[in-house]
Amino acid sequence: MNYIKEYWNAIKEGKITVSKRVFKQYKKLVNEIDNPQQFIFNEAKANKPIAFIERFCKHSKGEWAGKPVTLELFQKAYISALFGFIDKDTGLRRFRESMFYVARKNGKTTMLSGIALYMLMADGEGGAEVYSIASKRDQARILFDEAHNMIKQSPYLSKHIKKRKMDLYFPLSMSSLMPLAKSSNTLDGLNASLVVIDELHGIADRNLYEVMKQSQSARQQPILIMITTAGTVRGNIFDDMYEYACNVVDGNYKDDTFLPILYELDEKKEWKKPEAWQKANPALGTIKKLDDLENKVKKAKNNPSDITGLLTKDFNVRDTVHSAWLTFDDISNEETFDISQFKNCYAIGGADLSITTDLSCATLLMVDKETEKRYIHQMYWLPRDSFEQRVQEDKIPYDKWLDKGLLRLCNGNSINYGDITAWFLEMLNDYSITPLWIYYDSYSAKYWVEEMEQYGFKMVRCIQGARTLSLPMQQMGQDLKAKKINYNNSPILKWCLTNTGIETDRNGNIVPVKNQAAKMRIDGTSSMLDAYVGLFEHYEEYLRAL
Repeated sequence: MNYIKEYWNAIKEGKITVSKRVFKQYKKLVNEIDNPQQFIFNEAKANKPIAFIERFCKHSKGEWAGKPVTLELFQKAYISALFGFIDKDTGLRRFRESMFYVARKNGKTTMLSGIALYMLMADGEGGAEVYSIASKRDQARILFDEAHNMIKQSPYLSKHIKKRKMDLYFPLSMSSLMPLAKSSNTLDGLNASLVVIDELHGIADRNLYEVMKQSQSARQQPILIMITTAGTVRGNIFDDMYEYACNVVDGNYKDDTFLPILYELDEKKEWKKPEAWQKANPALGTIKKLDDLENKVKKAKNNPSDITGLLTKDFNVRDTVHSAWLTFDDISNEETFDISQFKNCYAIGGADLSITTDLSCATLLMVDKETEKRYIHQMYWLPRDSFEQRVQEDKIPYDKWLDKGLLRLCNGNSINYGDITAWFLEMLNDYSITPLWIYYDSYSAKYWVEEMEQYGFKMVRCIQGARTLSLPMQQMGQDLKAKKINYNNSPILKWCLTNTGIETDRNGNIVPVKNQAAKMRIDGTSSMLDAYVGLFEHYEEYLRAL
C-alpha cells in the first residue's frame, strides 16, 4: 500500500483540505516516486514502521485507552515519506531532518511515540540513542511517558523493553530512549540516532538544535524531527527553521534530506472559515473534536484576548504577543530589492545609537516616486568583545545575521560611532545614495553628530516623545499593514518590529516601547521611525527632489 499516493489522491479529489505547502510537498513526493532519480521509493521500508506501530502500540488515554493505535492517513503518508525514500546507491534513508508543523490535539504525541519506539527496537540500529528534547523537562517527558505507557499496555513491548531510572532500555541492541531538557553546553558526547524536538517554538537555546544535530554525525541514517505549533516569540530557532522549511517546499532551497510538512492556514482570515480549518488540523473530526474547535472560535470572536492563543495553537498562524504594536501578519513582507537600483537617488536617514547593550542601527529610507512605495535599507552594529557572549546568553542569532552581512562588529567593548559614519559614507560613495536629512535619537553622542556634519550630512535632532513620534508611527504602521514598505525581508528588522509595543497617553498619542524581555531589541524599529519622522516632516519637499 502506497499511503503517499493514497493521501495525494484524496487531496486532489477534494476529500481532504490541506495548506498550499502541504499540497505542494505531496505533489513533489508523488512525482519523485513516479520519476525516480537519485532517490527511489521502497514501499516495504515505508510500511515497516507503520506496521510496527499499529501492531504493537496502544493508546494510553481517553476513550481509546487500551486500544491498538490506528494511524490516520496523513500520519501514514508522513511516516511513509520519512522512511520510504532511499538513496539508490547506498540504500540509506534519504530524509535526515524534518519539520512537522501541526496544530495542537492532532495526535502528534501518539505518532511520535510510536516512531520513537520503532527507532529504539526495530530500525536495525545497534546502540540506538533516541532523545525527546524540549525547553522544559516536563515537556520532554510527554513523549517519553507516552512511549512508556504504550510499553506497559503491550505484552510484547513490555517483555523486551525495561524502564530504568533515566531511560527506556532495549537490551537486545543496547538501545535507549531518554528525555532531555538541559543547556546545550552539557549535551556533548551524545550519539543520537533519533532526536525529536517537541514544541520547537519554545526552544530559546538555539545551540540546543546545533548540538543535537551534531550528535548524529556518527550515524549512517539518523533522523531529527522538529514538531511544533506556532508561537508568539519571534527571532528564535523556530522562525529560522520555519522559513527554511518554507523555502525548501517553495523550491527556493534545494535540500534533498529535509522533509517539510506544514499544516497551517494559508491566510490569517481563514480562522473564521470552518471549511479551511482542516488545513492546520489534519485530524479534525477524528482525533481532534470539531465541536471543541467550534466553541473555541466562538469564544474568541466574543473575547479578542483569546484570539492570539487560538491562532497560534489551533491554526498555526505565527503571531506576536498580545501587547505588540502590530501582528506578525501585519509586519511580514517577503518582498526584496537590490540596493543598487537606488544608485544616484536621494534618501532620508535615521539613526538609533547605543553604547554597549542595545544594537545600534542606521537606516536609509527611499521612495519610488511613481508608486510611492517605501524602501528600507539598514545596517546594525554590536561590540566585538562581547559578541560571542551575547550570542550564547541572549540566544539571538546575531552570528547568523553577521554571516549574512546584516550586522557589523565594532572593535572593543563599545560602539564606535565612526563605524556608523563610515557606513553612511559607504552608501554615498559606492551607491551615490544621498540622505537629504538624517534624523537621529536626541540622546545620540554630540561628537558623532559633529563628525557627520563635518562630512556634509544634514543632521536633525529627533526628540523621542509622543509629540514627535505619534503621527509618523501611526503612518508607518498603516504602511506596514498595506505592504507599502519593502524592507528587503530583513530578519533583524522583522524581529525588532515584532518586539515593539506601544505606550498610549490620554490623548491617544503613541510611542514605541519594548513589549518583551530586555534582550528583545526594538532598535531597528526606532531607527526606521526616526527616518519616518523625516519623511513626515519633508514629504512634499522630498518628492520634489526625486
